[in-house]
Amino acid sequence: MHKTIIFDLGKVLVPFDFKIGYRALESACPYQAEEIPQRIAQTGLVELLEKGLIAPRDFVQRLSAALNLRLEYADFCRAWSSIFHGQLLADGFLESLAARYRMLLLSNTNPIHWEMIRENYPMLRYFHGRILSFEVHSMKPEPEIFRAALECAACRPEECFFTDDIADNVEAARREGLDAVQFQSPAQLEEEMSRRGIRWA
Repeated sequence: MHKTIIFDLGKVLVPFDFKIGYRALESACPYQAEEIPQRIAQTGLVELLEKGLIAPRDFVQRLSAALNLRLEYADFCRAWSSIFHGQLLADGFLESLAARYRMLLLSNTNPIHWEMIRENYPMLRYFHGRILSFEVHSMKPEPEIFRAALECAACRPEECFFTDDIADNVEAARREGLDAVQFQSPAQLEEEMSRRGIRWA
């Protein structure tokens, strides 16, 4: 019997599009939006930020230097967080699950994005705990972040249901003993939950 439901954040609860962020940065640097992701990747700074190994202001300063960005810190944060839009799972669905199960959020994210999510998504009130990569210094699909989630769940791995949009993360969760499925759509998720006897109103 399942006792804990663990959700990924991006593209499970909240859709996002990195291209929106690249276009927002484009107007403040000499590079086209299409060039920006490769230039960001070459710095290695995003993983450091998402593992909590670099402070947000240091990240912004170093990335701004790499991209020749002309943005104040607050303006950068708005552009960096502009990628999020809408919500994939209905409040009623989440609220009903939260009344029956322990609900956890497990996300690879960073302090800049998390601040925006925390301020703009009231659905977070349905979650009883969170495991964020920058707080635990580990990212999916690393085993350490799933072990942190199990500690927060306070139940056996097989009593946890986890969903994530990335197949590698699902496989990593299964290696730690969690019951995990790849998220494809709200309807598919409901079908997977129903098959396991997970109930909501």
